[in-house]
Amino acid sequence: MWQAAIDLFLLNSGNAYDGLACLFGIRNTFGFRPVAEGRGFPHDASEGLTSEFAGYGGPADVFGTTWLTWAEVASVDWTETDSSGRRSRGMVAGDESDWGPVWSVMRTLSEVHGAQNVRLVVWFH
Repeated sequence: MWQAAIDLFLLNSGNAYDGLACLFGIRNTFGFRPVAEGRGFPHDASEGLTSEFAGYGGPADVFGTTWLTWAEVASVDWTETDSSGRRSRGMVAGDESDWGPVWSVMRTLSEVHGAQNVRLVVWFH
């Protein structure tokens, strides 16, 4: 059973579109191959997260809803670049970017619960 752990807004203060494109395919004018694009809201999400999602209007009022596990994040090729070859995944969404604190929390949770059992769920409005 999934449980909500922490709101992304507490960990990631950035809103760099290249990172969102790299990870989720959002506004992907950069030409990244997204890690986790368009998976939708997970059917097995916790009650709390489901309520929060509904509070944003659910599927009718949000876009880009998707998710990824720590196992997927841990296996990303952070050297892969966008279509221009100028931005790597690591540069825009790696440990040294605004995403670093998110990865740190997910990494720590995975040590307790397992990499497949730690998941980041995102949507945009």
